[in-house]
Amino acid sequence: MQKQPPFILVDGSSYLFRAFHALPPLTNSRGEPTGAIVGVVNMLRKLISDYQPEHMAVVFDAPGKTFRNDLFPDYKAHRPPIPEDLRAQIQPLYEIVRAMGLPLLIIDDVEADDVIGTLARQASANGMQTLISTSDKDMAQLVDEHVSLVNTMSNTTHDRQGVIDKYGVPPEQIVDYLALIGDTADNIPGVHKCGPKTAAKWLLQYGSLEEVMDHAHEIKGKIGEYLRQALEQLPLSRTLTRIKTDVALEQKPQDLN
Repeated sequence: MQKQPPFILVDGSSYLFRAFHALPPLTNSRGEPTGAIVGVVNMLRKLISDYQPEHMAVVFDAPGKTFRNDLFPDYKAHRPPIPEDLRAQIQPLYEIVRAMGLPLLIIDDVEADDVIGTLARQASANGMQTLISTSDKDMAQLVDEHVSLVNTMSNTTHDRQGVIDKYGVPPEQIVDYLALIGDTADNIPGVHKCGPKTAAKWLLQYGSLEEVMDHAHEIKGKIGEYLRQALEQLPLSRTLTRIKTDVALEQKPQDLN
């Protein structure tokens, strides 16, 4: 029996920034910047060529704040403004994606991750295999028997075992793991000096963020002190890192073709 092509969800915002920083500052004949556009379009073409999907969508962050800013006003507060050379490429890229015949989703008040998470869960419920194309580590929390990740820039894919191999914890512990290490790019506070190996060790030993917090008094040294200092804000950090999977969307996975 022929294998069904996967439902592909592209984290357009992730690739837009990656392509902008990875490629030289290309311009067209009018001197307009095009490097990020070229990078994203090449990635989209490769995905289509490699997987021949029947259902696919490209998802971007909407401009403005999201529900996470309501929970934590300093969320992403330290991010510098988008460079003008990149900002100038966003609308042209949207037009090119539409011209390629690909559904383009930009939903207010949530992030691209939340839209992708919602569609991935809906697809799983329908027995569809989903491939999320991203370079964002947060997406590892979505991996399950039906969902895997591909990073076309590094040419790597991650299923459940791939997530364990890379992060030291399974997908269902990624939210707890991210809460412990924090995220300077998103301004999410974690435990001071707690790196990936320490977070994975604690979760392997205790099983969950709640259990790590309950046993914080057992953890010795400076890192134990830092953990105890962080106890009050760790639940909020976990809420901020958890991808929302129940966004109200007009389109269902089978509509995106």
